[in-house]
Amino acid sequence: MYKLIRNEGTARRGELVTPHGTVQTPAFMNVATCGAIKGGLSALDLKELKCQVQLCNTYHLHLRPGDETVKKLGGLHRFTRWDGPILTDSGGFQVFSLAKLRNIQEEGVTFASHIDGHRIFMGPEESMRIQSNLASTIAMAFDECVENPAEYDYARKSCQRTVRWLYRCKAEMDRLNSLPDTINRKQMLWGINQGSTYEDLRIENMRQIRELDLDGYAIGGLAVGESTEEMYRIIEAVEPEMPKDKPRYLMGVGTPENILEAVKRGVDIFDCVMPSRNARHGHVFTWEGCRNLFNAKYTLDEAPLDESCDCPTCRDFSRAYIHHLFKSGEMLAMRLCVTHNIYFYNTLLERIRKSLDEGNFQEFYNNNIRKLDTRI
Repeated sequence: MYKLIRNEGTARRGELVTPHGTVQTPAFMNVATCGAIKGGLSALDLKELKCQVQLCNTYHLHLRPGDETVKKLGGLHRFTRWDGPILTDSGGFQVFSLAKLRNIQEEGVTFASHIDGHRIFMGPEESMRIQSNLASTIAMAFDECVENPAEYDYARKSCQRTVRWLYRCKAEMDRLNSLPDTINRKQMLWGINQGSTYEDLRIENMRQIRELDLDGYAIGGLAVGESTEEMYRIIEAVEPEMPKDKPRYLMGVGTPENILEAVKRGVDIFDCVMPSRNARHGHVFTWEGCRNLFNAKYTLDEAPLDESCDCPTCRDFSRAYIHHLFKSGEMLAMRLCVTHNIYFYNTLLERIRKSLDEGNFQEFYNNNIRKLDTRI
């Protein structure tokens, strides 16, 4: 399902073949939490923005409209009108983000809904059944993400429980994919490496989960409190233990600089809410650095957001106009900036792939690593 085309150092250029299309890697997955990109974009918009994979949130869709409702409507592809690959997270991140509303046990986790407070139980089997109802292309295993820094003993016990949960996820996924009424009977399961910032736990955990020969592997539990230097150190420790013939996904990361650094260290796939979240607050990424469209200096600036960008926003609208929209509270400002940022991220990954194809990734890295995160 994954073909490694070439390496440049540890950096990898590959293709991931899925039941819903082939993904060119390295790739960025665009986050459509509830089935849509925040900022007023639809699946049809994503087609124009070089999107390859859409990521949806298991926990949120379980609450609204309900995974059984989505199944009755034909699954996420039919529901959202996105016909490419879709990855659903497992709900495990909510074990971390809803820390004050949870109770973790061997069977699974009891949550309090952030909407109305009603109690929800989710374990490996429940997560797999929800994701099967959603009929995503790729289902993520149910895990626990611990906050960094974490106590060593707790991180060790959490890792061990996550491995036990992974075996349960695989057994349930195999069962669900054998049922005649399952929408996507070729749903893929990816495991998640955990272990906080402890290299020995990370390595041991990776060696354990690779034994299951899953469809892909993610590095989870990073960008949740540790420094970027610690994150890169953990990636470097885990990478040699990851299967060479499977895709590698760094969850929840990150900035353009993070992506370049992680590609250099052997990561294939990324996701992050940053391009859409920052855009909704007037922060746009360009090939010269980051702009804040609320700044008064853009009041009379008739240039596009990025003069080297050919996204729909940059083709038609000026910095001055978008600055005015933000100052006036117009929703169009968010849509235009989200459009640009998503296009920028997908173009960034496209150019990374091109540099790997041509054997000059290191040059591309050197030319962009500092510039892309500069505030201008």
